[in-house]
Amino acid sequence: MKELIINFPTQLKEALIIGQSYRFRAEQKDFSNIILTGLGGSGIGGSIVQNFVFDKLKIPFIVNKDYFLPSFVGKNSLVIVSSYSGNTEETIASMQQALKAKATVVCITSGGKIAELAKKKNMDCILLPAGMPPRACIGYSMTQVLFILAHFGFINNDFVKNIKSSIKQLQADDKAMQKKASNIAQKINGKLPIIYAAADFEGVAVRFRQQLNENSKMLAWHNVIPEMNHNELVGWRDKADDKVVIILRNEDDYERVQTRMEINKKIIKKYTSNIIELTSQGKSYWEKVFYIIHLTDWVSVYLAELRNQDAMEVKVIDYLKGTLAKS
Repeated sequence: MKELIINFPTQLKEALIIGQSYRFRAEQKDFSNIILTGLGGSGIGGSIVQNFVFDKLKIPFIVNKDYFLPSFVGKNSLVIVSSYSGNTEETIASMQQALKAKATVVCITSGGKIAELAKKKNMDCILLPAGMPPRACIGYSMTQVLFILAHFGFINNDFVKNIKSSIKQLQADDKAMQKKASNIAQKINGKLPIIYAAADFEGVAVRFRQQLNENSKMLAWHNVIPEMNHNELVGWRDKADDKVVIILRNEDDYERVQTRMEINKKIIKKYTSNIIELTSQGKSYWEKVFYIIHLTDWVSVYLAELRNQDAMEVKVIDYLKGTLAKS
């Protein structure tokens, strides 16, 4: 896993090459909605893109993480099918529903049944390099979602230069980020992580939580501001030295959200002194996103080492899939 994280900037370079060289079959049309369907490491990129396009699109962009698509999906829908393995049963089920509804379908995968079905139906299918854990391929998959949206005219190509600048930033800061991540991991070790972020950065918070689950083999939870100020904040009532709060921040977070974060810190400090703030670096949205993703990926593998866990191993998921296959 360490090698995969080290190669993350290279992955972003390759992702740009894949996206720029792909030639789409489907042409632009007047879509009424966009649905990205995918789970786990294949779907989290969609959640982050959803945050990015929230104030840019004139039509809904929905991320689906289930067997079933919304009933409104039809011939005027664009459905992005994202499954790194190409064999995710929930995603295959929703893809078949999209085809039945005569939606425009574009696939992102490394192969499997989804690639086979896409070839059979002569559909767009962007192929990714195979043989890696899906969670380690977020740079590949998320970048292709952006190229798909750009192809259909929903966003411009500014993300390309922003990803290129992100690559330079990550390469320049890598050693410092590893040292910082190691220190953060030591502060988290032995405690239950609680991740907070602004609502428009939730996808990145979820990504961090999932990496703690899969790489570090530990439970964690997340919430967003301002929503948690209307419920979860009241739950801070007992001494909680066994918990550590990690606040993901951006210098351009909405000012009222930043004010709420400061007030939250004062309240939470009454119950635990374990509060870590991680502030992104970079000017563009994507520079900030990739900085936090890369930093927290490092945190997750250093935590795995501290906990004597194999960051690559996901036997319980393999067991679940194997058992499902027999039923």
